[in-house]
Amino acid sequence: MKRVELWAGLAFAMGVMLIAGGSYIDRGVPVWVLGVPLALTCAGVLVRRRAPLASLGLGVVGIVMDGFVGPSLGTVLVFTDNLYAAALYGPARFARVLLGVTAVLAVAGGAVAGFLAADWRMLAVMGVQAGLVLITPVITAAVVREQRDRAAAERLRAEQVAHLAELDRQAAISAERTRMARELHDMIANHFSAIAIQSTAALSRKDLDRDAVRKIMESVRENSVKGMAEMRAMIGLLRQEGDDGENEATRPRLADAETLVERVRRAGMVADMRVEGEARELPAAVDLAGYRIVQEALTNALKHGESPVSVVVGYEDDRVLVNVENALGGRGRTELPGAGAGLIGMRERASLVGGIFDAGEVWRGEGAATGGDTGSWRVLAVLPTAVDVALTRAGAGSGAGGGSGGSGRGSGA
Repeated sequence: MKRVELWAGLAFAMGVMLIAGGSYIDRGVPVWVLGVPLALTCAGVLVRRRAPLASLGLGVVGIVMDGFVGPSLGTVLVFTDNLYAAALYGPARFARVLLGVTAVLAVAGGAVAGFLAADWRMLAVMGVQAGLVLITPVITAAVVREQRDRAAAERLRAEQVAHLAELDRQAAISAERTRMARELHDMIANHFSAIAIQSTAALSRKDLDRDAVRKIMESVRENSVKGMAEMRAMIGLLRQEGDDGENEATRPRLADAETLVERVRRAGMVADMRVEGEARELPAAVDLAGYRIVQEALTNALKHGESPVSVVVGYEDDRVLVNVENALGGRGRTELPGAGAGLIGMRERASLVGGIFDAGEVWRGEGAATGGDTGSWRVLAVLPTAVDVALTRAGAGSGAGGGSGGSGRGSGA
């Protein structure tokens, strides 16, 4: 038997016992008639949760009928449960209306009783009794309902906070994975591209003398060692505790870009670098972004372009310009595969520090309109040097938009 059915049965049994004990006003009707309104109010107990308004309706019919044939104490007590259920499980607006109605009925009932009895003391006694029967269950239900709604709101808020915390955690993990992927790509691609190009040249050329082969192998070894060293440095940074970003002692700087150009020269390409303006200390995020953009642009030149390669770093009042150009490939040079991640990474690096990035083919000469004459692939980044702009946007996220390589001559590594 369900709990509500058990409670209804107990209520009916209690009412029958009170009637049998004489807890009613005798109005000359058979005693069994008093059981009819009692049964109606107990039927309201059966549906107190499923249909609280119907429960109140049954209780009202029962208490009115009981007033004519009794009334009996058992029916009155069970009717208080009908009021309580209607106020607790019914609509919130109905509960507020019910409180007002019961208050009016309690006062009106006491006034009528005092008028009929012609005794003001009866007014007080009946008013208190009516208040206990009508108002107390509704107020109790209102208090319980408020506590229940507050607990539900707190549970919902806790779930929302937990959901937001999980979203923040996933966003942080995604951002860190993107940063790691970008760093690893930029560090390794340059070295391995040079190794691949030089080893391909050594394997494809049959007329190389011993000194040329030795020079190529020395360059391959140098790129391998430097790539391993940078990999170890990256792993060391990832193992460090804290969130201080790049270690000051090992962080690559834009001022070190000459070493990248020298590496391209050793790979067999003609390259030069010039610095315009007065070189100065840059914010860590801008310094790293500029270095990595130069590194990735030179890697793309090795893989997809031709000589000559030109690197220009221009220092202005509130920004630094990075411009890397190389002749377009396609004249028999063996190209390495690219997935476009290099251009995406460069664009993200520029966006993270509040800069502007652009990459594409540039044509010069009289036949530029038709795609003739001199053509080159240009990578241009404009990075702000203001500390507040650079540092506040450095950790803004990596969803700055991507880009994909164009033709095979300019696709990212």
